[in-house]
Amino acid sequence: MRSATLRSGRKFSLALVALLLAACSGSGGEASGPATLTWWHNRTTEPMKSVWQKIADDYHQAHQDVSFTVEPIQNEQFQTKVPLALQSSTPPDLFQQWGGGQLADQIRSGKIAEIAQAQLGEYGKGWQVNGKQYGLPYQMHAVGFWYRKDLFTQAGITSPPSTLDELNAAVAKLKTAGLVPIAIGGKDRWPDAFYWGYFAVRQCSIDALKNAVAKTELTDPCFTKAGENLKTFLDTKPFQDGFVGTPAQQGAGSSAGMLANGKAAMELQGDWDPDVMTALTEDKQLDSKLGWFPFPTVPGGQGDPSVLLGGGDGFSCTTRAAKACEGFLQHLVSEEIQKKLAETGSGLPVNPAAVASLKTETHKTISEHMAKAKHLQFYFDTAFPTNVGQALNDAIANFFAGQGDPSTITQSVSKAAAGNK
Repeated sequence: MRSATLRSGRKFSLALVALLLAACSGSGGEASGPATLTWWHNRTTEPMKSVWQKIADDYHQAHQDVSFTVEPIQNEQFQTKVPLALQSSTPPDLFQQWGGGQLADQIRSGKIAEIAQAQLGEYGKGWQVNGKQYGLPYQMHAVGFWYRKDLFTQAGITSPPSTLDELNAAVAKLKTAGLVPIAIGGKDRWPDAFYWGYFAVRQCSIDALKNAVAKTELTDPCFTKAGENLKTFLDTKPFQDGFVGTPAQQGAGSSAGMLANGKAAMELQGDWDPDVMTALTEDKQLDSKLGWFPFPTVPGGQGDPSVLLGGGDGFSCTTRAAKACEGFLQHLVSEEIQKKLAETGSGLPVNPAAVASLKTETHKTISEHMAKAKHLQFYFDTAFPTNVGQALNDAIANFFAGQGDPSTITQSVSKAAAGNK
């Protein structure tokens, strides 16, 4: 993210929420009157698909001059659909936005509306470019290991791993018990990047992480070492057979579906994973069977163990109906809506008044880790400019498939960045 590496927003002030978006919209010259907002979001499954629709319907009831055409779009399609839409004459008025280098790229279209500075503490900075606000987060996210308590018990694992050695030992025990240790959605490529990203976070100092994003480079030796550590981990063969062709979130055979249905013991995913899994299983007791632990420490690493890999979900407005869109964004970070979103288990609230409404104690635990983290490293593919992030993800995915070496990953960033100059 532009300020692509964010710390947790524990300094967030509730008093400032009331000031949110008090200034004028940066859209300029927008005609007044009724507006119908075309809204692209990535929640294509229940319950969140209906939650978003109800939020839109309720907002329209309270603001008759604002209506919505809601278009849920599969998460992976945003990478191609948004750039194309911004080149057209009819982009969506409101669309999913992850900030960072991708947002900076999108601003070049001239169709992203500047909005008032959102008083969301450190969280809001992830949707700023050159000090100007071009979107708002409605949820933050942290990646960690989700695991099946019942399968851990079956394999004789008495506590979640806290070190890499303990994780490797758990993988071995699960294999001995005839279980798939870890599911991964390699077909979608970005889940692979979580592993390289976390090995980098555990190997590299906070300063090294910040410098890498600021300079769009991975020249610090710690990033090559992260790739070497990843290779050693891959050599333990912790994933399901055919993981390269497994989707992450689509269908019962996806990596999320495997965990949901007890076909695998772990998955390295975001805090949203249980929300995804709900639509992929008939098990109504799933939440009680799931546990979570942060990515383990790595021997010899210089990374602060409190650092998390994550990001956030937000929305940006385009210029056609920016004022109406901006008002809706303000609504999404209100205490009322933040509590409703927290109850779904789909993410961590940006409004601290809603933390108590999180769906499970596990999500509250993740929120506590977020609050204590000395640094939140935004997903590298989002922190970097779009083409650089895509090149990095491709190199990591190829590495998972047995192609290239640790230096190939770091060099992918330098090569892609050179193309931007």
